[in-house]
Amino acid sequence: MTDDQWPAGFFDRQDDGDDADFYGPPRLVTHIDDGAIAAVSELYDELGVPDGRVLDLMSSWVSHLSRKPTGGLVALGMNIIELQANPMADQVVVQDLNVDPQLPFDGASFDAVVCCVSIDYLIHPVGVLREAARVLHPGGVVVLTFSNRCFPTKAIRGWLATDEDGRVAIVRAYLEQAGFGSVSTALRTKPRWGHDPLYGAWARKD
Repeated sequence: MTDDQWPAGFFDRQDDGDDADFYGPPRLVTHIDDGAIAAVSELYDELGVPDGRVLDLMSSWVSHLSRKPTGGLVALGMNIIELQANPMADQVVVQDLNVDPQLPFDGASFDAVVCCVSIDYLIHPVGVLREAARVLHPGGVVVLTFSNRCFPTKAIRGWLATDEDGRVAIVRAYLEQAGFGSVSTALRTKPRWGHDPLYGAWARKD
């Protein structure tokens, strides 16, 4: 199944205007709470993400890594001010993946590809994740983390129309359709009133 084989309207958004306009004003804030941020870092550590060269997709001024990756960090996102403020980034790339899902990197050039609380905004997620597979070394890991917060006008309709279990299933399907096998998913924070849940989905390139 490819992006266009999902139900009609699945990838529609309430605000279908130019994403460059929406993301133009810099937002130097975090989009999940401290507990969820810690859960992202812990998952990255468990999977060895900081022990290689890392590509952070849909990145911003913080990449939620516990330490600077040994092989360097490339931060790809929409806002140059946010990206240049990222203290761990060795390279920044401004790119709208909804306009061009092709990643401007050589094949097998990263040990890890991560995307934190942004997978719900992609209108070509399978295509982007196929590109993630292409740029990963064999054995490299892709890690997607997500919560229940979002900009609702920019999230896809299919994401907004389901519950949290449904969103886990969506992300698993994205990864499987992109060619990743043995996909793992988990709730990484205990649900508590007033706190953000943090879900993870990850897989290694065969």
